[in-house]
This record gives sequence, structure tokens and C-alpha cells, in this order.
Amino acid sequence: MPKMKTKSSAKKRFKVTGTGKVLAQASGKRHGMIKRTNKFIRNARGTMTLPEADARKVIKNFLPNGGGI
Repeated sequence: MPKMKTKSSAKKRFKVTGTGKVLAQASGKRHGMIKRTNKFIRNARGTMTLPEADARKVIKNFLPNGGGI
């Protein structure tokens, strides 16, 4: 039986914390900042915790080994 592999794109985009939560960058900040509000740009800084339903999907489908931690 072959080993399960972590998706290379996912390990660059997500991080699994010690408690099992998934951290990800905020979306919508690549381009078009002129049309975004200052409040949106401020709130979308850094990383945020994914909702539990999305986190389960990420771990199950993309990070079966915990994302390299």
C-alpha cells in the first residue's frame, strides 16, 4: 500500500496548530486594493483560523499527515 502524501500546495497555504486548528491567510488581498475598504484591508492582515467544517476538509483531503509538523 503506498503512503499517503501531503499536497505540496496545501502545506504552503495552511498550518495546523498543536490543538488541531487550521490557520490560513486572509483571502481577497492579492490585487484590487483600491476598491476595498480600509477596514477590510486592516482586518484581513495576518492569518485567521478556518471554520471547523473547512478545517476538517483541509486536513482530510490535503494534509493527511498533519501538514508537516
